[in-house]
Amino acid sequence: MSKTKRKRYTGAFKAKVGLEALMGVKTVGQIAREYQVHPVQVTQWKGVIREHLPELFESPRTGNQDSQELVAQLHEKIGQLTVEVDWLKKKCRQLGLSRPGRNSSRHVPN
Repeated sequence: MSKTKRKRYTGAFKAKVGLEALMGVKTVGQIAREYQVHPVQVTQWKGVIREHLPELFESPRTGNQDSQELVAQLHEKIGQLTVEVDWLKKKCRQLGLSRPGRNSSRHVPN
């Protein structure tokens, strides 16, 4: 028994076939024969195009707002961490501790 590989189609090919089916000039069967694919695939690709077509006309603000919100949250976190680091540096100087890895000649026993 030999294994046959599944045929893989590019996105551009699927879009071309699906769009042709969506236009309705030819029947699904005619398109399937012309492009040598199964009619069910043509119908599925047509459905995917019909389902995602409205997204092309949606305003891009929704994704942009999400990314702006994320950037604002990250800037807030950076500010918080910077304040914490500065406070820790100040406390280390007040206690006479040097920062690890920075001119530290003291050896702390385990």
